[in-house]
Amino acid sequence: MNQKQKRRVVGPLIAAGCALGLALPGVASAASEAKGEVVKWTPGEWHETMAAMPEGDPSRGEDLHEDAFCASCHGEHGESLSGNWPRLAGQRAEYTYKQMIDYADNRRREDRRAHIMNVVSEDLSEQDMADLAAFYEQQGLPDKAKPEESHPAHELVSVGDPSRLITPCAACHGSNGSGGINESPSLRGLPEDYFVRTMEMFRDGHRHNDVAKGMSQFADPLTDEEIAQLADYYAVD
Repeated sequence: MNQKQKRRVVGPLIAAGCALGLALPGVASAASEAKGEVVKWTPGEWHETMAAMPEGDPSRGEDLHEDAFCASCHGEHGESLSGNWPRLAGQRAEYTYKQMIDYADNRRREDRRAHIMNVVSEDLSEQDMADLAAFYEQQGLPDKAKPEESHPAHELVSVGDPSRLITPCAACHGSNGSGGINESPSLRGLPEDYFVRTMEMFRDGHRHNDVAKGMSQFADPLTDEEIAQLADYYAVD
C-alpha cells in the first residue's frame, strides 16, 4: 500500500476523531509506541534542519490537504473549525513545517490531540510537509485591529515583565501577532481555547518541542489569568 492509499484508509478514521475533538483509541496507541526520552532540539540542529527545508509547492500542498482529510480538523483552507485545533491559514511555513517534523519524530506528543498528528505525519515526506506549509501560509492571516493600550495583556505583549525576566511577546511574534523570524509562529487568529491549552502545556512541562526551551521559559511565570488575557489579545472576533 502506497502513502496515498494509506491516507485514504486512515484519513476517514482520523476525521471521525476530529469531529468529536478526540483521538481514536487505536490511533492514540499507534502513536504511543515510541517511548522513552523526548528528543529535544538544540538551536544548531534546528537551524541545519531549517536550512535543508525543501521549497514548498502550494498547489501540491492543497492537493495533500484534501487527500489527507486535513480539513476535517483545520477547515477548508486551514481556518480552524473549533478551539480544539489551531488555525493554519496564514501561519508561517517554517513553523508549520517544524511542527510536522516534530510530530513525525515524536518530539511533540503532549496530549491525545497530538496523537492524531503523530499518525498523520508518519507518512509525509519532508517535501510533503513543505508543500502543506506553503499552502497554509498562502491563505493569509485574518484582519485584526491592534488592541488598545488599555488591554490587560498589552504590557506583556509590548514590554514584557523585566521583574520576572519575561521577554515581550512582540519581540518574537511581531507587534500584531503576525509572526517573527525562523520558527516563531503567527499568533493572530488562534482559537482562544487552543492558545490557552498550548501555553499551559509549555508552562506545566507537558510540551517539549520548543527550541532551547524558549516558550517554556516564557510561559513558566505566567498566571492562568495572564494566559487568558493573551489569548483574548490575539484572538479575532
